[in-house]
Amino acid sequence: MSETSDEIRQQSESAEERQARSDEQAVEDAWAAALAEQQAAEGGGGGGDGEAPQAEPARFEDLQPAAAGPGREQDANLDVILEIPVTLSVEIGRTRMSIRNLLQLNQGSVVELDRLAGEPMDVLVNGTLVAHGEVVVVNDKFGIRMTDVVSPAERVKRLR
Repeated sequence: MSETSDEIRQQSESAEERQARSDEQAVEDAWAAALAEQQAAEGGGGGGDGEAPQAEPARFEDLQPAAAGPGREQDANLDVILEIPVTLSVEIGRTRMSIRNLLQLNQGSVVELDRLAGEPMDVLVNGTLVAHGEVVVVNDKFGIRMTDVVSPAERVKRLR
């Protein structure tokens, strides 16, 4: 029984060795083909005297305006995104606390925030700061009056 398992082990090892040699030969053949291709390209393009082949300028077709006109296509593209819903939220402040303190909160607890009273609120669209504003009440509902809108360049800078 041990002779049979030894024979099987030797056969599998020799099969693995044959496969490894075959893989090595395939890699060497691929490198040899790539080297031959490179030498042929260098020999044919450079004239064999060590000069680099001459580059030719790229040729592009002239751009033509669209038949429908650029204004209509831009309007159609804009119409597509105008119906995408976004979430606008107003943040009055933040704080950090331990879970122990969080679990001790109950009705009537006061949590201190990082903002001063009268300081402008942050207006966020999908979590991105877009403006600052002050709270107003209109017809018994809260609203926000924009006092400072963040420029697009500043929004991009804050993303980084």
